[in-house]
Amino acid sequence: MNAAHAETTLDQGNYAGTPTPWDHPDWRREALAWAEQALHESGLRAASAPRTVRVRPWSILVRLPLEAGAGAWFKANPPGSAFEAGLGEALARWVPEHVLRPYAVDPERGWALWPDGGTLFADVLNGGSRAEADARAWEEPLRQYATMQQALIPYADRAEALGVPNMRVGVLPQTYERMVTDSTALDAAEKHQLLTRVPQVVEWCGELAGIGVPDSIDHSDLHEAQVFAPGADHPGRYAFFDWGDAVVGHPFGSLLVNARAARGRYGADALPRLRDAYLEPWTGNGHTAAELRRAVSLACRLGAVARAGSWGRLFPEAGAGPGDGADVLRWLRELFAEPPL
Repeated sequence: MNAAHAETTLDQGNYAGTPTPWDHPDWRREALAWAEQALHESGLRAASAPRTVRVRPWSILVRLPLEAGAGAWFKANPPGSAFEAGLGEALARWVPEHVLRPYAVDPERGWALWPDGGTLFADVLNGGSRAEADARAWEEPLRQYATMQQALIPYADRAEALGVPNMRVGVLPQTYERMVTDSTALDAAEKHQLLTRVPQVVEWCGELAGIGVPDSIDHSDLHEAQVFAPGADHPGRYAFFDWGDAVVGHPFGSLLVNARAARGRYGADALPRLRDAYLEPWTGNGHTAAELRRAVSLACRLGAVARAGSWGRLFPEAGAGPGDGADVLRWLRELFAEPPL
């Protein structure tokens, strides 16, 4: 099928006025031609059905219907998160039981072609049954995610070499200070106030490092719409995807976004149970339960720095640089709010 003649359904959400590479016909033709060639080389054939294109300042996602059913997904990342393509390929080698394997990647351009992963865990949770409405539905995905993070500890340096941002505990104070100093959106008074908190950030980082949990890969945006539910071809197995916000850092930082999402769905009382389910694979390594829970609290707080950084990694056309934008500032301020766990 000729990419230039495919019908397209465009979803720009609340960002219809935000420029991205999708606005440029030459870029569209090149990207879709690459995706179709990747399909062909994978032995797949595109169906003559409309494509669905989802355009956001942080990614462009195109669903390509296939003759065999379901579809494939082309994803383009901005330069700041172009590492996702290479990381996805690497994760499929390092922890194949926990992730999807891309059909093709172009790490230089930040392009990847992905298979359909099946049913989103979010759709399962929204299904309405009593079991799905119970917070315990999150326990097994969190155990599997923690097990995956443990398996990824030896690959932290390799992930960083692929371009995954370094948000290790040892560099977080300098990273935070640089973000605040470079911000063009903060007024002088708040910038000064935030800079006076650097010693507190240093203290938190020192305490967290002292607990001794090794660095790993932190998805940094783990919620129910970033997880595929078990399917007939992999019963009982959850698959984690959408790694464009990932960082190399303290693994427990993954619970920041997850706990906030779970609190909104189930209420705050559910969070300790989910935290302890996540921590189960981390026990037995010489750390007490109290130490691990304290590490979760510290990592959730400090994870706000990684979240601020992810909002600075948008398409250059979108017009938001590091330190600009409401979301970057929201997360810098969130660092000093009470963490969810």
